[in-house]
Amino acid sequence: MISAEIADRDDLQLGDGSSVAIVGGGPAGSMTAIFLLEMASLQGIDLEVEIFEPRDFSCVAPKGCNMCGGIISETLVQNLASEGINLPSNVVQRGIESYMLHMDVGSVRIETPLHEKRIGSVYRGAGPRDLKNTRWDSFDLHLETLASTLGAQVTRSRVKSINFDSGVPTIEVKDETPRAFDLAVVAVGVNSAAAKLVDGLDLPYRQPETTKTFIREYYLGEDVIERTLGDSMHVFLLNLPRLEFAAIIPKGDYASVCLLGEAIDNELVDAFLASPQVRGCMPAGWTAEPRSCQCSPKISVRGAVQPFADRLVFVGDCGVTRLYKDGIGAAYRTAKACATTAIFEGISEGDFRSHYWPVCRSIERDNAVGKVTFAVTRQIQKRAFARRALLNITAKEQNGNGRAKDMSQVLWDMFTGSAPYSEIFLRTLHPRFLARFSWELAGSMSKLTKTETAQEA
Repeated sequence: MISAEIADRDDLQLGDGSSVAIVGGGPAGSMTAIFLLEMASLQGIDLEVEIFEPRDFSCVAPKGCNMCGGIISETLVQNLASEGINLPSNVVQRGIESYMLHMDVGSVRIETPLHEKRIGSVYRGAGPRDLKNTRWDSFDLHLETLASTLGAQVTRSRVKSINFDSGVPTIEVKDETPRAFDLAVVAVGVNSAAAKLVDGLDLPYRQPETTKTFIREYYLGEDVIERTLGDSMHVFLLNLPRLEFAAIIPKGDYASVCLLGEAIDNELVDAFLASPQVRGCMPAGWTAEPRSCQCSPKISVRGAVQPFADRLVFVGDCGVTRLYKDGIGAAYRTAKACATTAIFEGISEGDFRSHYWPVCRSIERDNAVGKVTFAVTRQIQKRAFARRALLNITAKEQNGNGRAKDMSQVLWDMFTGSAPYSEIFLRTLHPRFLARFSWELAGSMSKLTKTETAQEA
């Protein structure tokens, strides 16, 4: 039955006794709940927040996994810490202190800018299907628990429908009467059928454009990982069509293989895993089978059309996210913008357009620059002399004391998602960067072998 008190409320503001439904308990949903409750408390507002999440993030494999590579960027670590959200050691499987960049022309280690372990690898659920040691906790469960501690109610039910009754959102779950809420926040990502919950409504919202990616887990054991992968995230810049980014990430007893690009398929996965660069990172005698766990999640490559309406807003991946990198960081930004708007401005379409949409637009504009940046990277991938120039300049920066590490910093931020693409792109236009890279390119071109010259042609 629809609450008469809610149905009669037409001021589109949250106040004492207001209720918020959050559909999806991943990072975007849980952080929205955390920010809503904290901000409401500061304003003296007694707010009721209910998170609807059918998955149990304490479970292994599909029952608890949110299908993500699980890298927490240094920017996000700092932002969360500033909000009082600290990641305990049993959530961070491994601190990442360096990146190893692998190419067919060689490899180079890129150290953290300040030599601090400020990047973490995490699991979104409890771990892979064949988890042998449960000493680690889920990142998503950690955030969900924080939201619950602040007063959010977590309901382990799948939402069947979102509708509107007299302009008020109603949430229906199995075997229950639809319930009305003052505000509905949709945080279901792009890998759930729940993203279609509003398809039948007359809304301008359109789901994000997506592409398929790939994640596979291998059990190696902590001692083996320490000897092989160590505390480095291993990144690969290989001349494989459709591959934008590939990495092997150490996590506790496991190694996560992640491929991002255009419609990743089995042929591309097999080619990547068979490359000498990948096999050189893994233990002697390693084979691509058997694997512990595997998924092919979708990722957003273009944000949603108008992710808001009166009393309804979309946060995280089902709204807008960063291109290829730092999706959890984008979830943080959209969750905070959503909560700030709802508490301090209002919950009308106009309020979200004025105060929430600018944050989404800024992410989308930065993604446009990111597409240009990845297009340039693809050109480097295709040319042996350019890959060699990239390797040479990075190695010189890492080995030279006091030398400005322009290329290293660009690569670091590209790999981690710690800086906006626009900032990274502007750094590549600095005269010193252009001069050094042009010099290395010229030197590398002059040393092309006959075979490489034929390949370039």
